[in-house]
Amino acid sequence: MAEDTETPMLLVRAVEGAIDYKGHQASRSNTGRWRSASFIIGAEIAERFAYYGISSNLVTYLTGSLAQSTAAAAINVNTWCATALLLPLFGAWVADSFLGRYSTIVMASLLYILGLGLLTFSALLPSLMDGFDPQTSAVTKALFFFSLYLVAVAEGGHKPCTQAFGADQFDGQDPEESKSKSSFFNWWYFGVSAGATATVMILSYIQDNLSWALGFGIPCIVMIIALVVFLAGTKTYRYSIGKNEKGPFVRISSVFVAAFRNRQKTSPLDCHGFLSKQSYEQFKFLNKAMVGPNDHDCVCSIAEIEETKAVLRLVPIWSTCLVYGIVCAQISTLYILQGATMDRTIVSSFKIPPASLQCFMFISIIVILPVYDRIFVPIARSLTTNPSGITMLQRIGTGILLSAISTIVAALVEMKRLTVAKEYELVDKPSVTVPMSVWWLVPQYLIFGLADVFTLVGLQEFFYDQVPLELRSIGLALYLSVTGIGHFFSGILISVIDNATSRDERDSWFSNNLNRAHLDYFYWLISGVSLIGFVTFLHFAKSYIYSRNVV
Repeated sequence: MAEDTETPMLLVRAVEGAIDYKGHQASRSNTGRWRSASFIIGAEIAERFAYYGISSNLVTYLTGSLAQSTAAAAINVNTWCATALLLPLFGAWVADSFLGRYSTIVMASLLYILGLGLLTFSALLPSLMDGFDPQTSAVTKALFFFSLYLVAVAEGGHKPCTQAFGADQFDGQDPEESKSKSSFFNWWYFGVSAGATATVMILSYIQDNLSWALGFGIPCIVMIIALVVFLAGTKTYRYSIGKNEKGPFVRISSVFVAAFRNRQKTSPLDCHGFLSKQSYEQFKFLNKAMVGPNDHDCVCSIAEIEETKAVLRLVPIWSTCLVYGIVCAQISTLYILQGATMDRTIVSSFKIPPASLQCFMFISIIVILPVYDRIFVPIARSLTTNPSGITMLQRIGTGILLSAISTIVAALVEMKRLTVAKEYELVDKPSVTVPMSVWWLVPQYLIFGLADVFTLVGLQEFFYDQVPLELRSIGLALYLSVTGIGHFFSGILISVIDNATSRDERDSWFSNNLNRAHLDYFYWLISGVSLIGFVTFLHFAKSYIYSRNVV
């Protein structure tokens, strides 16, 4: 009798679909929630410090130590960032299909530390060899880029899993924990923005004025700390368990394979009434995956087809958000080179590094996020009855519009900078500082930071929430791929425009002499693309129906 009365109480306290580190069903009171999430957020803050320690000032290293041109450096930064942001699709597949999120994070962290260590060594190499010229040495360049892309591979495993693993610490079926999960995405981005702010303020100065080896070595040490912090929370974590033995990519690909095999079949079929007529009309192709050899057997299960449809429904939203990634790519490339030509003096002998201006973007995020979470959301919730205040798509769309405004401001400021350069006859004197304060660039960073609060955090929550449980690492990898492919598109645009505008001995839009370049034209171009993307996004967002059964 005692066992009969005790078992229901244990079941009430247990979290469905989650186990603890011993493999037992996770206890609601002893695992997960903010205590566990704090370890993961702490580790991610340290990882972001390490990542931005490389990415935020990489264009300066390429144009300086490696003597690359403006266009080549911008393309290289965009390509590396895009790779680092697209590899999470592979990392998510490994995590969701084989290793699990926890093990993937640990292995990616070790690889991260190795890559940063080799990157530090590549910066030290010139000083270790007499008469060694880093600008012409194939050895130092090869080691640098190998190390750089090793970090990108590690980022691919670390990034999608940490955020999904952090969100896993909250049970979406519990009303209180569901609210905490919504706040988690806000405070997550608050934390990583704080880490990024410290990076651009501290490391950009060290890299520009002291040593690149030290500037790369500090992120390596910080990444070791990130791994230690993450491991410290092992006993408190909730570990999600899947209900399907087949990996997510296998399940989704099997649906397409079955559909192609049965594409010749034309008879309507709802497979014993499980699919509605509306679903059939929208996904006729996928319905073919359910047709067996005798028109009676279901080759793929209902759950597998629903998973595939859930992913396909995200494609229009995902594709229209790519314009946001193009704007994002300018923050760590052209904006920095733009600032390097301007007056950066604070006191008589101190100039701020141009990369440090990115801290204003992160400061904007740090200031606005608490206001958004604690003031805006409750007010909006009372008006809309939506637990998040506004819908995820409304939040994303607002940010896309703000990002377009930020590039319009950037274009206007660049037009002003070029005018000042002409007035002071500095067009052919690129080494002379343009007498225009670098603070003119602050508004474009602040506006883009505000855009991040809406779009980037909204994308995180949207792609986590709108995919099936077992695909959540992949969902967050899809959100990262938005900015990743945006960086690729930016690099392609720069390459095409640079080739087109530099013909017949004309000055390219991306001339090494920025006083003869036309970054303002490029900013106007991506502003127009962003506004077109925003209108297209609104079209698809209006018809999108949220999936509430995947919490």
